[in-house]
Amino acid sequence: MSFILIPYLVSMVNIIMFGPPGSGKGTQSKLLQEKFNLIHLSTGDVCREEIKFATPEGLEAKRLIDGGNFFPDKLAYRIVEKFLDQHADSRGIVYDGIPRHIGQTDRFAEMLAERKGNVDLVIELKVEEETLIQRLLLRGESSGRPDDSGRDVILKRLRIYDDVTAPLADFYKKQDLYHAVDGTGSLSEVFERIAVLVEKTCSDKKLNIV
Repeated sequence: MSFILIPYLVSMVNIIMFGPPGSGKGTQSKLLQEKFNLIHLSTGDVCREEIKFATPEGLEAKRLIDGGNFFPDKLAYRIVEKFLDQHADSRGIVYDGIPRHIGQTDRFAEMLAERKGNVDLVIELKVEEETLIQRLLLRGESSGRPDDSGRDVILKRLRIYDDVTAPLADFYKKQDLYHAVDGTGSLSEVFERIAVLVEKTCSDKKLNIV
């Protein structure tokens, strides 16, 4: 039996970005990707790509979604691991959407350790609730997205975030990896805060600044 060794970079930087709906984490993750020559891993986008190309994982995901079933962690792990192996030679990855809750953190750390990596930095974008609501209402008007269609729907999403995802902050604080960043202001102002933090925290990884 022969084995193919995948050349994972020990110096790869791994950054987790999270924040409530409307905080701008997706946009800021993409800006990080551009500035530091990283890969942006949005679990939602990756899942949609798997479905689009009818991969085994995509077909399974589509079957679950079409049936109104909960998207299991086990399938999410498979999709993320596949993505990691496809980008094994990248300078680093910004994770947007995983881990989504405390129950995913151990397996997430294992996936990185299996590839000789670890979490370098965890960023949470902090924005006042009323600002988030107004941002999402405005987005709902322009995009027609049903999950941004009204104040009650938005408040429900924010409560889910508080209950499910926000506890990641305390988990990563204990590992001295967590940093809160003010997510208010212009895109460039928020990104400048994030970029300074990344350059300071991950300086030993010799990031490629574009």
